[in-house]
Amino acid sequence: MRRLAIALLTGIAVLGLGAGSVIAQDDAADAVAPVDVLQVDGFIDHVVAAELIAAVERVQTNGSQALILQVDSAGVVVDNTELAEVLNAIDQSSVPIAVWVGPTGAHLYGAAVHLLGVADVSGMAPGARVGELDPSITGPNAQGAARIAPLANRIVGLSAARDLGVFDQRVSDEGIATIANMLDALDGYTNGDIVLETTIEVVTDEGTVQRNTVAVPRFAKLNLLDQLLHTVASPPVAYLLLLIGLALLIFEYFTAGIGVAGVVGAVSLLLAGYGIAELPARAWAVALLVLAMVAFAVDVQVGIPRTWTGVGIVLTIVGSLWIFEPLPGVSLRPPWISLIVGVGGVMLTFIAGMPSMTRTRFATPTIGREWMIGAEGVVVERVSPDGVVHVGDADWRARTNRATPVEVGDTIKVVAIDGVTLEVEPLEGAARDYRR
Repeated sequence: MRRLAIALLTGIAVLGLGAGSVIAQDDAADAVAPVDVLQVDGFIDHVVAAELIAAVERVQTNGSQALILQVDSAGVVVDNTELAEVLNAIDQSSVPIAVWVGPTGAHLYGAAVHLLGVADVSGMAPGARVGELDPSITGPNAQGAARIAPLANRIVGLSAARDLGVFDQRVSDEGIATIANMLDALDGYTNGDIVLETTIEVVTDEGTVQRNTVAVPRFAKLNLLDQLLHTVASPPVAYLLLLIGLALLIFEYFTAGIGVAGVVGAVSLLLAGYGIAELPARAWAVALLVLAMVAFAVDVQVGIPRTWTGVGIVLTIVGSLWIFEPLPGVSLRPPWISLIVGVGGVMLTFIAGMPSMTRTRFATPTIGREWMIGAEGVVVERVSPDGVVHVGDADWRARTNRATPVEVGDTIKVVAIDGVTLEVEPLEGAARDYRR
């Protein structure tokens, strides 16, 4: 009985010590200021640049002991003046700013590399890449500018970046795989009176001492509107929205009404316009895409893909390939999957979809085309047995049951209508309409 009591008392004591350790660690964590984290994905445009400055301003007053910028960016699409405002805000911050190129596979190219030149602490995930900076940008910090200068016209990985001295020496050679590792790397950073404390020493049950991360990361992100604007200001999205918007407006025009397609098309064009204005787009290439849609519309109205459809396809391909100008070290051409979807979708729409829609629309009995029976016209494309004729004020698909083809320029007479196809005969020798 005594042994059982001793065992129970010992267990209670151990649990009490463990609980005391946990409580002590929680108290220490509560005493440590949090660290803000802002994710920077995609190109640095007006929205992201404004958010970077706002994030730096927030940490000056919200009690955060540091700000980590988690970046994965192919470059900058704002002008040098606006970029300088971002770099100056980071450089002059009284709260330490860290830049982490992550997660694994992230990259930091073009003028965005200059973020490393003004960061207090910099780190890089395994498998990430940096380099190809914009030589026309000079950072506000001479020391930082000298640090990233070796990256000019180069793309390097972790080991090369370490050899070039791009990253903080307190960062391990294995890189920083996660945000938690970046918090560990900030521990002990000193700048004047500022000393960052993100970890504490904890004695384990085995009696060993280890450091546990106790600083809490506070993640920030763009609001919904800013996220939408940032998303459409990417090359593939802006490009596809432009094609979708133009195609839907043409569809709505030929369906003779204002409905869902027209509204969606108009919204798509507005978003595409914003995205294209943010990116370095070539005006002549955008004009080619608009002219391509005009060319497609010429053939859509007769329901037959002809020469103008071919012209539209060529203009679409040329405009798609050269719609965006490249940035230093970065190509803004939409990815091949986006080009295939865009050009292929346009071809499918205007070779099969839209002509079929037009024929279906004009085949409805409410249109009333009985007046055309007995009307005369001129052959535009040789009818043998199918071709195209001009009757009234439009071109129509035509068919004849005569063994002898009807040549271009010959006069014909409409004898029947099948959907939107006119059955015709040569005027000379045509069947007489006894209904008159």
